[in-house]
Amino acid sequence: MTLRTATADDLAAIMDLERTSFPTDAWSEAMMREELVSPHGRYLVDVEAGRLLGYGGVRAVAGAADADIQTIAIAEAARGRGRGRALLRALLQTARECGAREVFLEVRADNPAASALYVSEGFAEIARRPRYYQPDDVDAIVMRLDLVAWTAARADGAAPASGPGMCA
Repeated sequence: MTLRTATADDLAAIMDLERTSFPTDAWSEAMMREELVSPHGRYLVDVEAGRLLGYGGVRAVAGAADADIQTIAIAEAARGRGRGRALLRALLQTARECGAREVFLEVRADNPAASALYVSEGFAEIARRPRYYQPDDVDAIVMRLDLVAWTAARADGAAPASGPGMCA
């Protein structure tokens, strides 16, 4: 598994995985393109043998107290092998390096595997947004992580993320 910063050259592969992973509410190519070049975010891709197996992004404005996990997707055939956790941890490390003290995310209520991953990393449900995901009428579970505590608990194991797009 190799995590690296996403580039514009990854857009087509990201969009293929986006549409496969989120068939009813995938982001548009224009939205994803904007995310990849935003100075306030960092997108990572998980590549193995030249094939994109996952991607994720965090919105972390330098100096802001909070950050948001924008999206994470892992190819179905590559799930259950720790790739999602590695991607999430790298995004959280990015947020911490940008100065964030807490991280928020939204997850579909009908995605128990993703919810379990987030809970296992220390996220807690703080709210629900009824019928948020359309057209499926699925609730969004809003979750929060105390990033300072998360970082302290993993101080001996988490390697810092690196590469372009990092906060100074």
